[in-house]
Amino acid sequence: QVQLVESGGGLVQPGGSLRLSCEASGFTSDYYAIGWFRQAPGKEREGVACISSFDGTSYYADSVKGRFSLFRNNAKNTVYLQMGSLKPDASAIYSCAAPRGLQCVPPFSYWGPGTQVTVSS
Repeated sequence: QVQLVESGGGLVQPGGSLRLSCEASGFTSDYYAIGWFRQAPGKEREGVACISSFDGTSYYADSVKGRFSLFRNNAKNTVYLQMGSLKPDASAIYSCAAPRGLQCVPPFSYWGPGTQVTVSS
């Protein structure tokens, strides 16, 4: 059974950085894509970034390009979301998710419980 667990959330000041982790288990293969999503109170969930397993290509929402980056440690079955120059509107619950395929194509069938990120002074 596939399981995803996020960690690394917390309180950070505007302009600061934070690194989120998504640890995966239960995949039958070492190859899988991981996406990051966020949802703020009263707002719809939005896709933030995704890393494809097939060729390692990363995709980013326009709102985070140049400030967020993805990288993975296959030995630890972990994908990291490095977030920089954080703004208050980045405050949300961040969740990682995986599609059934190797690329960043919906539907995302597996979800972690999420981790809270709060950007505030």
